[in-house]
Amino acid sequence: MSTGISGVIIRPAAAGDLPALTDIYNHYIVNTPITFDLQPLSVDDRRDWFLKHAGGRHRLVVAADGLGQPMGYASSSQFRPKAAYDTTVESSIYCRADVVGRGVGTTLYRALFETLKGEDINRIVAGVTLPNPASLALHERCGFRQVGAFSSVGRKFDRYWDVVMFERPLLIR
Repeated sequence: MSTGISGVIIRPAAAGDLPALTDIYNHYIVNTPITFDLQPLSVDDRRDWFLKHAGGRHRLVVAADGLGQPMGYASSSQFRPKAAYDTTVESSIYCRADVVGRGVGTTLYRALFETLKGEDINRIVAGVTLPNPASLALHERCGFRQVGAFSSVGRKFDRYWDVVMFERPLLIR
C-alpha cells in the first residue's frame, strides 16, 4: 500500500514499528492533553494494544518515511465491549510532531478506511480533546460529523478538558 505524498508509504504496522509508535504516542502524553494517559508508556505497556490490531475490524496502519521509519499511525479499535457494539469501531490517529500539517493524517485515515472496506462495520467514532483545531479539521475533512460533546471529562495538567465526539459511516455514499 502506498500514497501520493512524496516519500511516504502507508502500510500495515509491523512488530518492529512498536518502539517508534510508542515514542509518537508518548510525545502526546507528555506534551498535550490530546490523550488522557498521564504517564509515558513503555514498549511492553503497548504490546497488548499492538496485538489487538492484527486484522479484521481492528487495524493499525503506519505512514513510513523513505527509510521505513514510522511518521504516524491510525487505528481502529473496539468501541465498547458489549456484542451489539461490534459493528462500531473507534478510530485514533497520531503523527510525529515534525510531520503534523503535511497531509500525513488525512492519508492515514483514508488508508485505514480503505483497509476496513468489506469488514462488518457500520460506524466509526472518534473523540477529540478541545481545543484542537487541526484535529477538528482533519476529522471533518475525512467525513466525520460532530455528534456531541462532553464537558470537563478529563483532568490533565491541573485542568479539565472537553471532548467532542464524531462519527461517520464506514462507507460514505
